[in-house]
Amino acid sequence: MSRLTTHVLDTAAGLPAAGLRGSLWRCDAERCERIVDFLTNADGRLDAPLLDGAAFTAGVYELHFEAAAYFRAQGLNLPEPPFLDRVSLRFGVADATAHYHVPLLLSPWSYSTYRGS
Repeated sequence: MSRLTTHVLDTAAGLPAAGLRGSLWRCDAERCERIVDFLTNADGRLDAPLLDGAAFTAGVYELHFEAAAYFRAQGLNLPEPPFLDRVSLRFGVADATAHYHVPLLLSPWSYSTYRGS
């Protein structure tokens, strides 16, 4: 059951955010290290967990979502600079034996997240 997953919904279009690029980083007190790059599938999800098993450890992580690039690819005419370019979510994992699901609800002007199930 120990794993880290994400799901992105384009709330402006009312659809999953298919084709959104992002990356996962593990952080310590001094720096963050990139672990994996990803691209969301047609359902706005990933085909596999970001991390699972022994690779999923307690600590501080960041998810970076390339919001402006995604919305431009959808044909939206964004201002320069865009209001949201890269959305970065910094979160902590206290229990690496649990499932941490970090969804992102995204529009060109806002976002929200929560710990899902």
